[in-house]
Parts: sequence; structure tokens; C-alpha cells
Amino acid sequence: MTARGGWRPAGDRELRFGLAGIGSMGRNHLRLASARPDLRLVAIADPATEALAAAAAQSGAQPFAEPLAMIGEADLDAVIIASPTTSHEPLARAAIERGIAVLVEKPLAATEDEARRIVESSAASGVPVQVGHVERFNPAVLELGRLLADGWLSTIYAISSRRAGPFPARIRDVGVTVDLATHDVDIISWIARERPVRAYAETAQRIHATHEDLLFGLLHFPSGVIGQLDVDWLTPAKRRQLVVVGEEGMFELDYLTQRLTFTKGAGLEHPRLIAGYAPTFEGDVAVLPVSNAEPLAAELDAFVDVVRHGGRPVVNGEDGLWAVTIANALLAAAAARSPIDLSDPTVRQPVR
Repeated sequence: MTARGGWRPAGDRELRFGLAGIGSMGRNHLRLASARPDLRLVAIADPATEALAAAAAQSGAQPFAEPLAMIGEADLDAVIIASPTTSHEPLARAAIERGIAVLVEKPLAATEDEARRIVESSAASGVPVQVGHVERFNPAVLELGRLLADGWLSTIYAISSRRAGPFPARIRDVGVTVDLATHDVDIISWIARERPVRAYAETAQRIHATHEDLLFGLLHFPSGVIGQLDVDWLTPAKRRQLVVVGEEGMFELDYLTQRLTFTKGAGLEHPRLIAGYAPTFEGDVAVLPVSNAEPLAAELDAFVDVVRHGGRPVVNGEDGLWAVTIANALLAAAAARSPIDLSDPTVRQPVR
């Protein structure tokens, strides 16, 4: 930690980390941070007394019932914020005020205004903020990005993302769009290499008591790329899939298995008949080599490097702000039953 008003990289010394929140993602951060020899988890905060005591005993960290108290009292170089989404803004800004580098789980915040305040605080102080869009560190995603950069698809036509699974009872403060679809709007924008200029969506609330638990969304990009989102908390089996269709063929990616395939565009002269009557056209399918790894560990590696040496986080506050902005535009589009114009970042209004 440094004095208020300035931030300096920590260099090669042992790093002192804090962890706010030991729910599902927090426990994964606890596991990874506790196993690293180059940092020490010195403080953990969570209001759940029994879980906090168990985590403190496991890690040797000082327990705090209140995350704000931990940030205010513990001597920290960095903090991982894995608490509920609605708490992200006050915790992140408190850490930034004390010169503590921040890794905040996605989404950066619940609303665009909250996310912007975090970004503005980071920019004014120089304290780095990395956002936990963990799919950016998935080896299959990284390989897909490399192949696209190498020109495997000279033109991208469409990007489709499916992120579905059972209802997580722990998520009460936001709906599926802010909680889950922020992953997909970030990845789709990263693949398209541009921000969308128009958003439209339909949502439904079937199980969640207060928020939507199903989203079908469409994003339109300046280049003409169309992004499609299928996100829900209603599917009995977890699915995490991405399809990128372009001029030369199609990539298909499974986030969970880290499997990546490429189907080359087929000629139309020789269709194969299904059951003797339904024509289909199949291109050559290649399973592409991907070295499997744990994305969250790679995310922590990247954050530690920023804390030690400075530089732009792989997924910085601006990226996180845009993901929240697009997610909330999708919600606004569903409420208005009209597309939302995103071409002017100062205007969020239905397209008439």
C-alpha cells in the first residue's frame, strides 16, 4: 500500500493480499491465492461467521466481518473483491482511496453509473483496477483470438454465445443479464474488436423472485457483425458455448471443456442426404490443439504482474464499464421493446 494520492508498483517483494467475499468465486480465489508462494493472504472479510472462521483457519489470514473494515485497517498491497455485485463500488473505491490495487469480480458493478465512478477513481489516482472477466483467460478463447488475428476468417459475419445453467440461489441482487451476460458481451466485443452501436433484447422472469432469469439479446457492430446472446438460469445442465461464423468457415468453442474446432466452408455441389431426403452440406472439421489450463489462475497471474510491475490490466476498468453498459442497454431495450442506441456513449435511448 502507498500513501493516498499516488500508487507505485510493488516490485518483487512478497505481496500482501486481502479477499472480500468467500462465496463461490471467493473460495476459488482463496484456494489459488493461498497456494502461491509469492504472496500472502493476510486478511479475509465476509459477514458469514462460520465460513469466515473456516477460511481464516485454512489460510492463516486475519478475519474481518466487514469488508470495508478490512480495507480500512489491514496493510494491503492488493484486494480481491468477490462480494455481491451491489457492494463492488463502495469496496473498490475505498481500496482505491487507500492506494490498494483492485481485482474485482465481474461484473464491475451493478449499474453503469457505479462502474463509471470506479473507473474515474482509478484514473484519477493511478491505482490499477482489473475486472474478473475470467473467460478472457480461457486457453480456448486465447487460441481463437490468435487464429482470428492470423486471418483464419477474413470477414466475421456473426458471433453467437450461449451461457445457460440451473438457477444459482446465491444470486439475489442482480439478474442473469448483469451477472452472466456481461461475460458474453465482453467476449463478443473482444472478438469483433469493436463496441456495439445498437442493442436489442427480450427477457423473462420465471424463477428469480425479483430479476430476469432469461435473456435473448442482439448486438449490432459498426462493421456489420451481429452478436447473439442466449443466457439463462433455467437450463438444467450447464452450457458454455461460442460460435463464430465467417467467410471461410466456422469456429465452435466450449468454454467448459476448452475444446475448439474449425469447420471449413463446404461447397454446395455435393450435399449429403439425411435419411435419404434432407440435404446438408458439411465442411471439413478440425479439432484444434489447446493446452488446457485453469483460467482463474491465469487471471490471478496477470493481476499479480500488474501489482508488481504496473501497466494496463488485461481486462481493465474501461472494459468492465463497457460490459456493464451493454448489459444494462439490453435490459433497457427489453423494457422499452425497442433497440437501444449505443453509438453515442453519452446517450442511452431507444431507437425510433
